[in-house]
Amino acid sequence: MHAENLWTHDETAAYLKLAPQTLYYLNHKGKGPARHKVGRYCRYDPAEVKRWIRARKVDGWAAPW
Repeated sequence: MHAENLWTHDETAAYLKLAPQTLYYLNHKGKGPARHKVGRYCRYDPAEVKRWIRARKVDGWAAPW
């Protein structure tokens, strides 16, 4: 994992088709994808975000969270 390959909060929310505030809420509840602190910012590894999506698959459908 290299810092230049990480997604910002807004990029991750856009990829997930969520409002950025919804992603903040999921993180607050401990239900969002894993994130990494880089300086004062949180960044997301795209591979971990995709794993998080696959882990929430329900009856052939990916659950929104």
